[in-house]
Amino acid sequence: MGMERKELSSNWRKLQQSLKPSSSSPSKDSAAKKRTSTGGSAAYNDSVKRRRVFSSSKSSTAVDNSSLRGPAFKRRRTMSTATDVADNTETTPVASSRQTASDKDLVNIGLSPEIEVGKYVAIDCEMVGVGPNPDKDSALARVSIVNYNGDQVYDSYVRPKEMVTDWRSHVSGILPKHMVEARSLETVQRDVAKLLDDRILVGHAVRNDLDALLLSHSKRDIRDTSRHPPYRKFAGGGSPKLKVLASELLGLEIQGSAHSSVEDARATMMLFRRDKDGFEREHLKKWPARTVPASDGTGEQKKKKKPKKKKK
Repeated sequence: MGMERKELSSNWRKLQQSLKPSSSSPSKDSAAKKRTSTGGSAAYNDSVKRRRVFSSSKSSTAVDNSSLRGPAFKRRRTMSTATDVADNTETTPVASSRQTASDKDLVNIGLSPEIEVGKYVAIDCEMVGVGPNPDKDSALARVSIVNYNGDQVYDSYVRPKEMVTDWRSHVSGILPKHMVEARSLETVQRDVAKLLDDRILVGHAVRNDLDALLLSHSKRDIRDTSRHPPYRKFAGGGSPKLKVLASELLGLEIQGSAHSSVEDARATMMLFRRDKDGFEREHLKKWPARTVPASDGTGEQKKKKKPKKKKK
């Protein structure tokens, strides 16, 4: 055992001596490898630093965005979203739905689209005072027309040619601001004349409305609720007020404050419809039905032969 230990220790010393030169004086290849590995680690460290800088900038941005989660951020997001929607949405005109008598009046729309006019129309106008004597001198300021069902067919403000000295706003409902987009009298005349052509015109004291429009209409084609004998009983034989007739016969309260020509036209048409047969009977007394000459069966009307004069 003693010999073995001595040989082991001597061999160990020899091994250490053989290893000392290589460890104390490294070769050129090992030095080069060391430099290479050192340079590589430095380059790696630089890249890591750059990555850290970049990632830190991103994280700071994320922090900034997260700090905008309050009301200001919500407002910005809402505005941007609305802008995106507006940019991507094509604006198209809204199709007008069929209007009924219960719908809100389409004030100053002119001719209402998609409304069938029909055979019967009712008209009403609003006036303003003009000139030095506005209590007596009036000018047209608004005209409204409805069909047999009470649907608004036409409505327009009219710009008076004379100087308005009394707007009568408490009665007419007309204000100076309404004249900003009012149509000229000539334009309204043309529109109304087309609507009245070959139609039965219903109105209350309708001659006043026609005079204000400077238009005429065949008496045969007029039905006036102020002249209907059963209705005149409410005024002792005179011309009754539309408000009274609407209240007594229809149970409607109109003209509570300022008048609405659309509302008055509807009430007038309702009065006519209430006693349509009576209107037609009274009308036939003044305007008998036209007689059509008899046909001989060939589609041609026979002409009466005039008696020949005897020669003397």
